[in-house]
Amino acid sequence: MRKLNVVHVCDHLGWAGSRMHGVKRLFAWMLPRFDRERFNASLVSLRRKDLSEDTLEQFGIDVTYLGRHKFDPATYTHLLKVLEDKHADVVHLHGYGATTFGRLCAARLGIPAILHEHANHTDTPWFQKAADRVLARWTDLAIAVSKSTAEFTTRARLVPAERTHVVYLGAPLDEFARPRPADEIAAARRALGVPEGAVAVGCVTRLMPSKGNEFLVAAAPAVLAAHPEVRFYVVGEGELEASLKAQAESLGLGDRFVFAGFTRDVGAAFSAFDLVVFPSLWEGTPLTAFEALAMGKPIVATDADGLLDVLQDGRDAIVVPKRDATALASAIVRLIEDRPLATRLAEGARATGQRYDIGAFVRKMERLYVLLHETSRPSKRQSALTLDLSFLHDGARP
Repeated sequence: MRKLNVVHVCDHLGWAGSRMHGVKRLFAWMLPRFDRERFNASLVSLRRKDLSEDTLEQFGIDVTYLGRHKFDPATYTHLLKVLEDKHADVVHLHGYGATTFGRLCAARLGIPAILHEHANHTDTPWFQKAADRVLARWTDLAIAVSKSTAEFTTRARLVPAERTHVVYLGAPLDEFARPRPADEIAAARRALGVPEGAVAVGCVTRLMPSKGNEFLVAAAPAVLAAHPEVRFYVVGEGELEASLKAQAESLGLGDRFVFAGFTRDVGAAFSAFDLVVFPSLWEGTPLTAFEALAMGKPIVATDADGLLDVLQDGRDAIVVPKRDATALASAIVRLIEDRPLATRLAEGARATGQRYDIGAFVRKMERLYVLLHETSRPSKRQSALTLDLSFLHDGARP
């Protein structure tokens, strides 16, 4: 059997000069893990290449940049030519533009089209609804990263529920679940500036509204009043950096609340933390949650959609209401003071993390691609309704 040519299409890989954040990291993990004896997996970005030194090409990924703007109708002809040149057998589509132009091209070429939704955006613009209504007939299958995202996919993206499947992503367990020696952890703490004897409470995050970092800042004074030895570390960058720093300054947190900026070595940052906090307001399922689980970190998290899909209160995390700084502070203090509980949750996190390996996700996609390639055209895209796709849900928490 010849190799299948699978082309992932995304709207963009971040803003101009963006570094290795969510979507880039996902493709960097995922695409090199496809079986190269059976699949040619490549990527098309509808936008131009950014100027960041963090590129996907350094991972050996074949990336084509179309350089088209958001509403450029020429995107269709340019993408169609790329897919023809690559002899695409399956297209896997991420983003509004990619799912619009990608499904048009899939219809023209008669190949399977997979819509992959990564977040619950609540609603879509009217023009996207119009496009989704027309293109539903050329959608073989939709994949959603969480239950709330699946609901959004059926309600707002207009993909029928019977064609929509929740398939969780994951982290590279070979990278994040490996044992880390004491000297490596000590070096990570020194690099972050954690004082000797301090309890490091941290998160790796984008500084954007959905992440709820202002509630972590608001929770810090109560934690520090009970435990002055605590130091908070927020690793990441984003649009709210200035306002969050101003909030921390207004609370007099000083060097006890550190905005550490961007890091390429997320695993090292997590290894420096004694406990991890996710103060999110809404999520798909953040990659950082899979990383923290794999590393066996005690976790405090909110009940944001997406987080609740993979975290269970009392088993692998303490879950508190979102937008509640008091509850967040109380949970952090509880974990600091109850070491047996922290140890038990860390063990539970590591066990949960084993369910979410990005390699397992890739194996599921490989099996799906083969099935759709063999059955989509002869069944006129009806095979996804009759195939046994239960393997897509293997390993996830019921």
